[in-house]
Amino acid sequence: MNSFSKGVVVKKYIVIIISTFLIHQSVIGQNISSDSIFMDYLEEQNFPISHNNDVTLLPTAVDKFTDLFKHIKQAKKHIHLEYFNFRNDSIATELFKLLVQKAQEGVEVRALFDAFGNSSNSKPLKKDHLKRIRSLGIEIEKYDPIRFPYINHIWKRDHRKIIVIDGIIAYTGGMNIADYYIHGDPDTYGQWYDMHMRIEGSAVKYFQQIFLNMWNKETKQHIGGSKYYPDPIEIDQSLQQTLAVVDRWPRKYPKTVRRAYKEAILSAEHTIRIINPYFVPTPSIRKALKKALKKGVTVEIMVPAVADIPLVPSTSVYIGNKLRKKGAYIYLFNGGFHHTKVMMIDDKFCTVGSVNLNSRSLRYDFETNVFIFNHRISNELDAIFFRDIHRSTLLTEEAWEDRKTWNKVTGWFGNLLTPFL
Repeated sequence: MNSFSKGVVVKKYIVIIISTFLIHQSVIGQNISSDSIFMDYLEEQNFPISHNNDVTLLPTAVDKFTDLFKHIKQAKKHIHLEYFNFRNDSIATELFKLLVQKAQEGVEVRALFDAFGNSSNSKPLKKDHLKRIRSLGIEIEKYDPIRFPYINHIWKRDHRKIIVIDGIIAYTGGMNIADYYIHGDPDTYGQWYDMHMRIEGSAVKYFQQIFLNMWNKETKQHIGGSKYYPDPIEIDQSLQQTLAVVDRWPRKYPKTVRRAYKEAILSAEHTIRIINPYFVPTPSIRKALKKALKKGVTVEIMVPAVADIPLVPSTSVYIGNKLRKKGAYIYLFNGGFHHTKVMMIDDKFCTVGSVNLNSRSLRYDFETNVFIFNHRISNELDAIFFRDIHRSTLLTEEAWEDRKTWNKVTGWFGNLLTPFL
């Protein structure tokens, strides 16, 4: 074989090798999608994952409380509630009136709320309220009552929002029990926006475990057993949705939530959309977002232009501007206070829950989020995002330059306080 023929053969083999490699890479790219990558991570970390579930999004407070009251009325055995706070207002009055009725019917009713969350709202439940509620047959307890030395009570607060009915229906999301979710707060932030959801199926048992673990820890009771874990509702196979429940329990499993968020962000191939009221993310989340931007993922983040914590909006814009310079789209919502806490990845999966993207949620508090592997649910959340873009201002270089010096300075200062916000 002459040198020319040898050269042709060598080139032929090189072409075959390169073609094989490219085909292999193409197959990998086609077969390993973001939801598969993230699911593998969850399974490796032993997060509770279940497939026999049905999720109903409740995108407004009217939706949530209408649906919740309907199912509370149908309760037969027990109702468990765990909230950051029950504000002593009209909606809480209606809720407790209904719960008293169920207790008189023989339904076990247990309610747990955070002591700091209660004292920090403008209409807290006071001793006489609690005494009256207990006298009417409801077990209600504070999580971690604030006593001297007060500093001991700063770090671990119960920020979850969970209800479990008869062990077969669960609710979770971002709303506490307060009427401003319905009527807004016209003197301060205007309309409040938030998200909740109802879950039926196999995942409900995980919410029951979360509640009972917390209840027993605080009350020193030993509530449990098979009667609280009935067989789940069977969901039609065509409607089944896969859920992963990611719970944060300080000291026991403190890094679960922020690692799950980080890995979800890193798995993204095309798009990441986030709505969060207190966008002051920890370094690991910021780093993940920057990596996603670097590989060409479209990152869109919506934060409220106003919030109930004064320093947060300026800090969120300051951090958002840093991400904007890397290619992210930052939207400042002007239609009121967007208290919603959701993230959508590639239209393939999403997360809804109580987690704020700040240190309080990611490093200190008790929190629960659900990751939902379902196109329909992700698309419903995307639709909310796109709807609210029209009531938002895109953060551009010009918009940043037009901001008042004071807002820039407070944003810079708030950024320094990220570990504590």
